[in-house]
This record gives sequence, C-alpha cells and structure tokens, in this order.
Amino acid sequence: MPLQSHGPVPGRAGPPGLGLHRLNTAPAVDVEAALLDCFGSRRWAQRLAAHRPYPDLGALLAAAEEADYDLSPADRAEALVAEDSPALPADAARSAHLALAAAHAAYESRFGHVFVICLDGVRPVERPDQVLAGIRARLGHDPDQERVVTADELRRLARGRIIGLVSSQ
Repeated sequence: MPLQSHGPVPGRAGPPGLGLHRLNTAPAVDVEAALLDCFGSRRWAQRLAAHRPYPDLGALLAAAEEADYDLSPADRAEALVAEDSPALPADAARSAHLALAAAHAAYESRFGHVFVICLDGVRPVERPDQVLAGIRARLGHDPDQERVVTADELRRLARGRIIGLVSSQ
C-alpha cells in the first residue's frame, strides 16, 4: 500500500535512478522530468534543475525544501494533482476498501484535494490503519491548518523520493 512513500510506487512510475552526478550533468529537461516524479510542481522542478550542480545530497535536499517554501498556492495545487491517494492492496477485505473510499471521499469533499501522507518508516502491515487514522484526525482540521499539514506531508514525500532518485543508479 505504499502509494505515498518514497520508494517505487505501484501504479505510478517512480523517478528513474539518476545518481547525483547524472542529476547534475543531465539535460535540464530530463532532470525536470525526474524531479516532477518527486514533487509535481513544474516551477519547483525547474528551479531545482536551474540551480545545479549540487555538491551533495544535503545541498540538494536543502534546495528542494527552500524551493517548496517559495511555491504559490497554484504551484502547490499542481503538486497535489500529481499525487495518488493511498490505497489498500487489491486482496484487502471489501469492507476495508469501502471504509477507505468513504474516508477519502469525506476528506476530498472537505478540502478539495487528495489526502497525502508520507508513510516512510511505517511498516506495510500498519499502513492501512495509519492512513485511516490520519484521515480521521485531519478531517477535524480547519482549512488553514490542513494546508500546513498537507504542505509538510508533500515535503516529506518529496524528500524521500529525492533520496531514492539520487541513491539509485
């Protein structure tokens, strides 16, 4: 169920492993495409590609976070559109699928976008409960509070995906 963790994502093509050297030297259009798989904002990806080379992973992650803080609401909405809602494995009980679908529908109705949560570090067996608990807790947020939490979850997702992007070759 790790649709929103940093590793390869079932149903979503993950960023191809570039390694830091290739990320620094590849054509900007290729780097932007790979970065868009990490975080779906074109402005964010273009900014990171334009500020290469990065001396190390830490510098790249710092630049990614800085670029994120400069995003407009439209840029963040673009990134949210690129995300998939966390789902259950196909063989999960029908009742679990129905419960998760209802929770996602309630969340999307309240906030107008998909629910995002970074599941890095959460054991696969615990992910369905984590997602449901997260949706239930966050449905109580006011829109401004949820905007902040969503932005943080998107940053965490991007961070994990960037690490995967430059760590694999």
